[in-house]
Amino acid sequence: MLVVQVRRFSRPRGVPQGVQQLTRYRKAQIEERTRETQRLDKILQDAGVKLSSVASDILGRSGRAMLGALIRGTTDTEVLADLALGKLRKKIPALREALTSRFSGHHALIVAAILSKLDFLDELIASLTVEIEKAIAPFAHQIQLLDTIPGVDQRTAQGLLAEIGPNMKVFANAARLASWAGVCPGNHESAGRSKSGATRKGPRWLGIYLHNAAMGALRAKNTYLAAQYARLRPRLGHARALVAIKHSILVAIFHMLDRDQPYHDLGVNYFIRREDPQRRARKLIRQLEAIGYTVNAEPPPAAA
Repeated sequence: MLVVQVRRFSRPRGVPQGVQQLTRYRKAQIEERTRETQRLDKILQDAGVKLSSVASDILGRSGRAMLGALIRGTTDTEVLADLALGKLRKKIPALREALTSRFSGHHALIVAAILSKLDFLDELIASLTVEIEKAIAPFAHQIQLLDTIPGVDQRTAQGLLAEIGPNMKVFANAARLASWAGVCPGNHESAGRSKSGATRKGPRWLGIYLHNAAMGALRAKNTYLAAQYARLRPRLGHARALVAIKHSILVAIFHMLDRDQPYHDLGVNYFIRREDPQRRARKLIRQLEAIGYTVNAEPPPAAA
């Protein structure tokens, strides 16, 4: 049995520790803001205010105006709905129904407190972002490279670099980086029997940023990563397919930083191009026949 020992690294080399602390604290505040937004919707639902079922963003200009009026004691649904702006004005009849509620004094107190906290968090996140951009400025080129990965935005790129560091020679190869990060399933075999291939736990904060990147990649259509997930999910399930996406992203990050190159997408048809054409044709024919079609397929003419 082959045993591979992977060196553990306390923190990435090359990035000041302050950058890592700043990005982690900002991420914690972003998560807290998400929780507060969820609390806001929950208390509104408790009051019978169904604003989120009509407005896609209850914290937009229209939503804030309506919430402010509710806090000040306005309960007239005509007045509240008329505060809608832009495209939301087309939904005024639905807004009147959604704003018919039992909004009381204790609801107003809690909603006002939540909105005040959200404003504070927005200011804090903005100020942290300014400080992060100053501190991470020497690595702006690496951030720009990571930003080319589908699903990775500027904040996620900053967080990934702060956790991994810019120097890939620390890890020697992509496999060691993936193993250290806890996104490299093992394939342990002893006496001809396969054992668990579960991933071990990696650094917590890196895992959070990788999860954000992977979920963002799934929303980026017509990409290799989205195609990889679609191919693996039916066989492995969501969780394990997502680990595979995280692994692909991390391997890409290693080579991008090591070679100083932007992300190169293999394309949504990568797996189709790899597959044997005749085998794929037989598979598609079987699928059509399974739903009642009669298929008469002719092979394409041979290339001259």
